[in-house]
Amino acid sequence: MKTKIVYTDKYYIDIGAHVFPTVKYRLIKKKLSKDLSIINKITFVEPEKASDEDLLRVHTADYIDKLKYGKLSLEEILTLELPYSKKLVEGSVLCCGGTIHAVEAALADGLGIHLGGGFHHAFPDHGEGFCVLNDIAVAIKKAIEERKIKKALIIDCDLHQGNGTAHIFQNESRVFTFSIHQENNYPFYKPKGNMDIGLADRAKDKEYLGHLEKNIPKIISDFKPELLMYVAGADPYEHDQIGNLALTIDGLKKRDSFIYTQGKNYQVPVSVVLAGGYAVRQEDMVQIQFNTIKTAVEICGD
Repeated sequence: MKTKIVYTDKYYIDIGAHVFPTVKYRLIKKKLSKDLSIINKITFVEPEKASDEDLLRVHTADYIDKLKYGKLSLEEILTLELPYSKKLVEGSVLCCGGTIHAVEAALADGLGIHLGGGFHHAFPDHGEGFCVLNDIAVAIKKAIEERKIKKALIIDCDLHQGNGTAHIFQNESRVFTFSIHQENNYPFYKPKGNMDIGLADRAKDKEYLGHLEKNIPKIISDFKPELLMYVAGADPYEHDQIGNLALTIDGLKKRDSFIYTQGKNYQVPVSVVLAGGYAVRQEDMVQIQFNTIKTAVEICGD
């Protein structure tokens, strides 16, 4: 059975001169399509837009209306840190649908990958930090409320703490939020998750991987999730433009491999979203997130 990778060209949105490289999705897809060792093991599938019903599981009706009808205030747009456009909203709604699809694929096949997603800074009533809608929360809430799973574990390895996700699930016993991130970086207010590991500046591979090895198996063993949502940010990389950790490309690949191996060992379906990545050299960021996808297929794919 081929691993489903959710992707659409509509994830490329012209946001002008901006640190967030929306072209990365297209470049990663192109690199995957040219890799002879993986192309016969994967299939690309187009996402459908998330329904209003699904968005409203997480977001307020007022916020959804503001997005639909272009009614965000200047302050809300500045907090979002992206220029508002209809295409931005369309892409964000599609992205929520993409993560829903990746979760459904994980539950059916053991692995579902979203070549996109991971917008963990979005709150119920506003977006921030390049994140319009919280696709992670939307997909997990849908799976739980539709009784497809009882419990989910979010392993957030983006450089930044997932403040929106932590806030959304702060009183939800069915979701465990784990975040390992640079402490001295955005967001400066970090709502408490179930486990937050804030690393000092320039933390390297050995320290980072040590925290994962110490904590992840125990969390899975104790919590017994029925879904593992892996937020696989590329921004802990040593040459990231807006980060200040010091992981190597090889260290990030080892991180990915460790997470997937835990999912396989404990027989927990794994859903992957890519989240951030702002490397000085665009090809480094593409390579890191290509590695994330290829490693998932090699370890968890059939």
